[in-house]
Amino acid sequence: MAQATAGRRVRLIPATKQTGTQSGRRRGKQRVAAYCRVSTDSEEQLNSYAAQKNYYTQKIQENPDWEMAGVFADEGISGTSLKKRKEFNRMITACKRGRIDMILTKSLSRFARNTVDCLEIVRALKADGIGVIFEKENINTLTESSEFLITLFSGFAQAESESLSKNVIWGKQKSAEAGNVFFQYSKILGYCKGEDGQPKIVPEEAKTVRRIYYRYLEGASLGDIQRELIADQVPTAIGIQGWSRQVIHNILTSEKYIGDVLLHKTYVTDCISKKVKKNQGERPMYYIENHHEPIVSKEIFQRVQEEMTRRASKRKVMQKSAKTEQGKYSAKYALSEVLVCGECGTPYKRCTWARNGKKRIVWRCVSRLEFGKKYCHDSPTVDEEKLHRAILAALNECSAMQDEIADSACELARLAKNCGEYSGVNLLELQQRLADLSSEQALVLDQVLEDMDNPELNAQLKILTDEKHSIQNQMEQLERENTQATRQTAQMAELRKWLEQQAVAFKEYDDSITRKMVTKITVVDAETVRIKIQDMDMELEQKLC
Repeated sequence: MAQATAGRRVRLIPATKQTGTQSGRRRGKQRVAAYCRVSTDSEEQLNSYAAQKNYYTQKIQENPDWEMAGVFADEGISGTSLKKRKEFNRMITACKRGRIDMILTKSLSRFARNTVDCLEIVRALKADGIGVIFEKENINTLTESSEFLITLFSGFAQAESESLSKNVIWGKQKSAEAGNVFFQYSKILGYCKGEDGQPKIVPEEAKTVRRIYYRYLEGASLGDIQRELIADQVPTAIGIQGWSRQVIHNILTSEKYIGDVLLHKTYVTDCISKKVKKNQGERPMYYIENHHEPIVSKEIFQRVQEEMTRRASKRKVMQKSAKTEQGKYSAKYALSEVLVCGECGTPYKRCTWARNGKKRIVWRCVSRLEFGKKYCHDSPTVDEEKLHRAILAALNECSAMQDEIADSACELARLAKNCGEYSGVNLLELQQRLADLSSEQALVLDQVLEDMDNPELNAQLKILTDEKHSIQNQMEQLERENTQATRQTAQMAELRKWLEQQAVAFKEYDDSITRKMVTKITVVDAETVRIKIQDMDMELEQKLC
């Protein structure tokens, strides 16, 4: 055994290639590519971009051991993400296909500001024997110490990006606090940039916006409005007939159409992923009132939001072992929204009866349809034609009562005015009391901080705090009542104006008129219904005949 060990020999075979100077993928000249990038599309940056291309082209051509494999350059692109850098991704694809042996680039920050992406790409290239030379940092990725240096310098580059991102966010926040608004005119229907730089109403587009609002209040669904706009070849904000329900929904919920602007509805989670999320309280938002000329009134806008909430609350409710969907908003039949059973309060459903080869349209209580007489014992089946005649009679009776409606409108206006004056006085008094309480609270708080264990001071502070909360609640309630009174007055005035424009009598039943004027129809019995007209404190009883 000792003799065998004594005879063992180790012979050195020296390396014939130097790491980083020649790739093992190919003999002869190295195919060298260059990558350059500028982060903005400003004139100064674009000059730098052209200079980088010229510099690398000349450098590669002057080296007798190098062969030009291309100059890949992205302009006006961020370095934190690889997704939108087309030239960079094209260069990596060329590397994978064996067309490049080495890459030259100015610095790590030009190559990638995302540490994870940078290391991942460098490692993948290194595994294929492809080196990347970063001139500013003097790093060749094929050397042993390169990964440590890359981690260090790319970490600095990423930190710089994060710092810049924070500065941008801070700048946007301060701009929002100052009330500065950036309007995307290409994406908003109804406005263009005026000569003074402020939003200016485009009459024809504004007409489309108002049409959408009024059709929705008349009971049309988003799908109905979409089909109507497409049929009439009405252009969208970008000039095509590409209407969708989401586009219409966005118009109906945009505060810009009442002259206001809400800033920071969304936010970017971080500068690396650039994921955009809806702001649900994670970041501050800024609401700017009366920023520009409105297209629709605040009353109309508020009514649309209330109608949206009402429709959204009418979800499909499937009772156990039941066949009928209850509660879902229907734009097809106006009576689906307003016709209810007088006995159990359940909505009525439109049904088709076929007897002796003849079809007949009737309305039946959903509870009675599904459960028989278990919950609803005496709800009658109502013929649709009789319902239509009863509604026509009620509408004509209402039309004949225009003077009474006018008096109601005047009374509502007077009450709203009195309410506003009364609320105004109270609001002034309450605001003054709130200011006094805040001053007293500050003084007592200073005393409490000096004598924390004093029970009298603590009790006094609690009394002031409770009274302050009470006054704040009173102010909120007064403001809500004033807003509600103003809205009802506007609705009544609109109803009165609409009635004045109608003919002396309604001759035919119309679902759109029912939606506009009727808020509820109660089936009392097989011969009687009670019809409530919008914003009138009475119900008109009609016979079914």
